[in-house]
Amino acid sequence: MKSDSQVSVRSARNVRGSVSLPGDKSISHRYAMLAALADGPSHLENYSTGADCVSTLGCLRSLGVRWERKENADNVIEVQGSGLSLTAPKQPLDCGNSGSTIRMLSGILAGQRFSSEMAGDESLSRRPMERVIKPLTLMGARIASQSGRPPLRITGGDLKSIHYQMPVASAQVKTCLLFAGLLAEGESRIEEPMRTRDHGEVALRAFGANVERKGNEVRIRGGQRLKGIEARVPGDLSSAAFFLCAAALFPESQLTTTNLLMNPTRARLLDILMQMGLHISVTQLEEAHGELVGTLQVTGGRLKGAMIAGADTAALIDEIPVLAAIAPYTEQGIEVRDAKELRVKESDRIASIATNLRAMGAEVEEREDGLKIPGAQALRGAELESFSDHRIAMAFSIAALRAHGETLIRGSECAAISYPAFFSTLEGLVER
Repeated sequence: MKSDSQVSVRSARNVRGSVSLPGDKSISHRYAMLAALADGPSHLENYSTGADCVSTLGCLRSLGVRWERKENADNVIEVQGSGLSLTAPKQPLDCGNSGSTIRMLSGILAGQRFSSEMAGDESLSRRPMERVIKPLTLMGARIASQSGRPPLRITGGDLKSIHYQMPVASAQVKTCLLFAGLLAEGESRIEEPMRTRDHGEVALRAFGANVERKGNEVRIRGGQRLKGIEARVPGDLSSAAFFLCAAALFPESQLTTTNLLMNPTRARLLDILMQMGLHISVTQLEEAHGELVGTLQVTGGRLKGAMIAGADTAALIDEIPVLAAIAPYTEQGIEVRDAKELRVKESDRIASIATNLRAMGAEVEEREDGLKIPGAQALRGAELESFSDHRIAMAFSIAALRAHGETLIRGSECAAISYPAFFSTLEGLVER
């Protein structure tokens, strides 16, 4: 039963069925932004239904980019590219709740010959932006902020190339600097401390840019022209994580997901779930615009535990909430380290996870940079908070499937940030 502000989830006995997921958020953002900078039109099918990706489209429209959503089609967006030069907006750009929008678009705005302001909701206004402000300033942009937080006022212009060693691993920051590098003079080199998802590089190549990688360094030459593309955005793997973890809770579960993103820098989730005991087979694997896409066949099994640390933490940063939510049901539990980044997401996700697990009766050790959650625990239904964080709301709807009694999640409407149809899709897969 769902209202505008809360959802109740009853315990289930199995998960079974097939699901085709909305387009990947990370790719949808990048495709829309690059389509705006391209010469000619782009036709993007299965564009993400999430509110964050709608925020990106709204900002692009304010920057003079013409796009339309095709009626009676599968979330098709058609974008008329404006070339590398956009139009000065008449009002501040509304990024909503989207850190991806404000961080990646700032790289494009830094290279435009006008001033613009980007703002967002209360949650976004608390998120750190110094990580893009500093390198973009070194490239020649002038950026004013509220002590390193939004709103951002960007005065763009001629950018010079940069050789930048990122202090924090972040695919959003890397993409921001690649976009700025595209608009800069000379060759920019961006070095990340550990490998992050490479959708920015892959998307730039799809639109015709030459991007080189050597180890953890990515290089792009400024002034390259982009060409519009026709593409189908693969299904969102971070959204699939919730259904995969739901299937992992029940030994008899059977789940199929089609047209799913299988990018190697994102697929670590599948490795971890298989190590924990979930049976996953991949069929119909193919490449589309540099991204691997496939169908997953999933069968439940006994769930062991896991240690998530170092490079795995960076690779699984969006999936940690749901892995932590099901940790009490595993045999050995789950430990998460090196995850301080979770404290500055849409909520302080480490605190949010610990609070909700304790409300369900779980034993949890909260640490500054992670969590230790013992296994072999029984959870009970409880009244939980979403903390206005879409991944927390969705993660605990999965934990609720094995809890005794009913779970109420307040503020559940925030799931629309990434997946408006999440709760109805989940209900369609659950057997009671």
